[in-house]
Amino acid sequence: MTGHATTGAAPTDAAFFGADAATLEADAAEREAGAAAAAARDDDAAVPVVGAGNATTRHRNVALLSVASTMATRVTTSASIDEKLRPVLKRLKLPTGLLQRVAGVEERRNWAEGQSFDEAAIDAGKRALAEAGVRPDQVGLLINTSVTRPHLEPSVAVRLHHGLGLPSSATNFDIANACLGFVNGMTLAAQLIDAGQIDYAVIIDGEDADDVQVNTIDRLLTKGYERDDFMSEFASLTLGSGAAAAVIGRADRHPEGHRILGGVTRAATENYDLCVGSVDGMFTDAKALLKRGMELVVSAWKEAARDWNWQRMDRYIMHQVSDVHTGAFVKAAGIDRKRVPLTYPTLGNVGPASIPITLVEESRTLAKGDRVLLMGVGSGINTAMMELAW
Repeated sequence: MTGHATTGAAPTDAAFFGADAATLEADAAEREAGAAAAAARDDDAAVPVVGAGNATTRHRNVALLSVASTMATRVTTSASIDEKLRPVLKRLKLPTGLLQRVAGVEERRNWAEGQSFDEAAIDAGKRALAEAGVRPDQVGLLINTSVTRPHLEPSVAVRLHHGLGLPSSATNFDIANACLGFVNGMTLAAQLIDAGQIDYAVIIDGEDADDVQVNTIDRLLTKGYERDDFMSEFASLTLGSGAAAAVIGRADRHPEGHRILGGVTRAATENYDLCVGSVDGMFTDAKALLKRGMELVVSAWKEAARDWNWQRMDRYIMHQVSDVHTGAFVKAAGIDRKRVPLTYPTLGNVGPASIPITLVEESRTLAKGDRVLLMGVGSGINTAMMELAW
């Protein structure tokens, strides 16, 4: 496993992209993205929700003290997946290179023999604690946000709590909200710190895409699927494995930390069935998910302008999905794409771990005072945005 960490002292969703099912070429995907961006930009009332509006949160005394990632070491290229799928691509008269041209994913990581998502998460958590200068016995809360879970109960959090050597007084549980879980976990922990209930929290996530990839490829090769069936499972092939952890605490005790200022969330849960996933696979209506997701994100973005000025952030750390998703939002919001770092071309979509992994990678170029916006969309559909003062 390889790992990275950044500290305060140092400078769903999974299918949220669209493509033309008739040709599946990149230019068709771009047309879909452009149409979705235009529709979201021009139609404020596009998403029919009851009690429409954002939930806004502000934090008074919370800082991100460290964030660390542990990456899987086995590289799986999109070209190798193409080779495995060659018989079905030939039968459906589809070209190779769709993952690269449509999603922009050249490769992703998978765990090698002897590696596991939970051990990787524990590794990231230990390094995050060490970099933050926080002892395990000081932690009052651990929130696991992994989509990956080997069983329904007990929680994944109990394994990570034990592995990190946290005290019996440290509350621990899972938050499951598709790819938004990590940001949701940070928000909840920050609220408890502001309320004086805890001093430190660990937010942690480990993802394992191996079973989903294997099951999806096997099914595509054996089920006699047509093009629409193929497209409904296409996003499963973009997933990658990895782990990340963050430590947050009271800003007044850690002036070197990165202040968590607050943010917004917004729901459009009438779209609950557009992306449904399990270890067997992930099934999506990609075009509808792109359209409805863009409507939701742009509505949240516009309303957030009443309370926040996010038009010219130094970095936009987005959930890492695809070229189409990224391009559609950049166009609709009118932000500078140069300020949107990408990790999905080499790591794929690592679920809730995507945002903290990308933040770790980008932290090397951040300077004190930079403004950073964490933002994502999760199956269901929900969106969240959180501002950090680096």
